[in-house]
Amino acid sequence: MASVTLRGVCKTYDRAVQAVQDVHLEVADREFVVLVGPSGCGKSTTLRMIAGLEEVTSGEIVIDGQAVGHVPPKDRDIAMVFQNYALYPHMTARENMAFGLKLRKMPKGEIERRVEEAADILGIVPLLGRRPGAMSGGERQRVAVGRAIVRKPKVFLFDEPLSNLDAKLRVQMRVEIKRLHVRLEATMIYVTHDQVEAMTLGDRIAVMKDGRIQQVDAPMNLYHHPSNRFVAGFIGSPAMNFLEGRLVRDRGLAFHDGVVRIPLPESYEGPLAGLADRPLILGIRPESFSGPDRAGNGWPAIPATVEVVEPMGNEALIYAATGKTQLVSKVAGERMPAVGERVFLSFDLSRAHFFDGVSEEALSVDDA
Repeated sequence: MASVTLRGVCKTYDRAVQAVQDVHLEVADREFVVLVGPSGCGKSTTLRMIAGLEEVTSGEIVIDGQAVGHVPPKDRDIAMVFQNYALYPHMTARENMAFGLKLRKMPKGEIERRVEEAADILGIVPLLGRRPGAMSGGERQRVAVGRAIVRKPKVFLFDEPLSNLDAKLRVQMRVEIKRLHVRLEATMIYVTHDQVEAMTLGDRIAVMKDGRIQQVDAPMNLYHHPSNRFVAGFIGSPAMNFLEGRLVRDRGLAFHDGVVRIPLPESYEGPLAGLADRPLILGIRPESFSGPDRAGNGWPAIPATVEVVEPMGNEALIYAATGKTQLVSKVAGERMPAVGERVFLSFDLSRAHFFDGVSEEALSVDDA
């Protein structure tokens, strides 16, 4: 396998549309890196530049120590799995998987060995004689992955391969792809807009917005230590709650959004120094709330009115309004408040996040 390095990679269309801007990324040999972000953030364009399907406007892409800017896609020794499977409808699974190897004039015996080996890994041996029209979406996706495996490339590229599958099958295929990475010890770069996919699959995740990488880190580091408001809101489901207010020193240090006043310990004075009367954003993850019935446990509590309750079995999502802000809390499903009920949403301040209200960069209070 091989490492992949992007140095200052940019992609501009029509001299005006900057799809990708100054992307720097190091993917180690045998690492699984996920590019995640909303539609239009540049993640698929970045993947296609690595594959050679899009020309790089500026910057450099290096695969296995070789700059590949002028190397055609067929000579980059990569294999790409697409969202739409891209299988030939008139060919069987076996023929689809073998087609690329035949073009390379590989010996017939070696082709058969590789196809059988890949089919065994993916559990699709019974499908080898079927055409795509006789397969389910998940089966077609397995064949598409098998077509990539038989090539034994240096790098596997996945472009939203699970987005056409139903929810249950997506979960199943996520597990299969993770197992495949462990078994093949392969270098993989995976593009998705689904942050749950990103969190469960990646050794590291690169979060993108507006053509730029916002943060690259291990999944749990992204969750616990987001670098800015965008990353904090994108990673985690449901998304982090944000209260926009200011730091005030009325009767002690406090965060105030015009409706809710949340006292802060004096130890926060240092980390938040210089932010008095400047815009400040308080971020609270839904799972950081203790529930609507534990006010008085020493944690800050936000008064709110319940608008929607979504029972989900062992837990529930409570949507409640405080002033002009809607908060989402994830709580145990045994005791749920009624719609219209006035509740106090207490939360663990040590798990809260603070962001500069102007730059939206994270402010560290970990040592407070």
